[in-house]
Amino acid sequence: MSEPKYHRVLLKISGEALAGEAHRGLNFDVVGSVCDVVKRCVEAGVQVGIVVGGGNFWRGLKDGGDRMERTRADHMGMLATVINCLALADCMEQRGVEVRVQTAIEMSKIAEPYIRGRAIRHLEKGRVVIFGCGTGNPYFSTDTAAVLRAAEINADVILLAKNIDGVYSADPAKDPNAVKYDTITYDEVLSRHLAVMDSTATSLSMDNHIPIAVFALKDPENIYRVVMGEKIGTTVKEEF
Repeated sequence: MSEPKYHRVLLKISGEALAGEAHRGLNFDVVGSVCDVVKRCVEAGVQVGIVVGGGNFWRGLKDGGDRMERTRADHMGMLATVINCLALADCMEQRGVEVRVQTAIEMSKIAEPYIRGRAIRHLEKGRVVIFGCGTGNPYFSTDTAAVLRAAEINADVILLAKNIDGVYSADPAKDPNAVKYDTITYDEVLSRHLAVMDSTATSLSMDNHIPIAVFALKDPENIYRVVMGEKIGTTVKEEF
């Protein structure tokens, strides 16, 4: 078997992706497929951290809108991520994968508090670590949380599993002439306002020199392909 391209990865999965075509709640066929692939990555010797969004249950700014105070709406979104974390953890354990859930807001009855050194130790022992509650702060997206955790655990790459198969010059659903990029720089993403991650997350990734692999989660096997070095989707990195 060929060697993985990456030794330690941070996988970011949107909550909506875990909902499948229903867009709300959890589709356990999708969740199970993701866990199957993560197990293969672990068996290949890859250390895997996961940050999951909560948009399949609640999106703070979008769902709260002007009807709620922003901080409280964002806190509800953080709780939504924990539901997804626990679902992923359960499916992993059913497949014999050791897993730990760590949350940025302490929930000692159901998860470990996020502690960087402990997270790294889990990874070194071959355990999957799932990070919940985003950064633990309002006004920051789970994309930003993914980059933050990737920097803290010294991940080689951020695997950004989305509902679209890469980065385009425009929304391909609206513009038939949209061009898909194989590789693009952080500066280009920021200057063109391309919808990869929010600007805070993209800037943080650029400042910490962490490449981002953007690909579609529709085929969860793409996770393994990227880890093994296949050119899937779009890579966002420094000047090349």
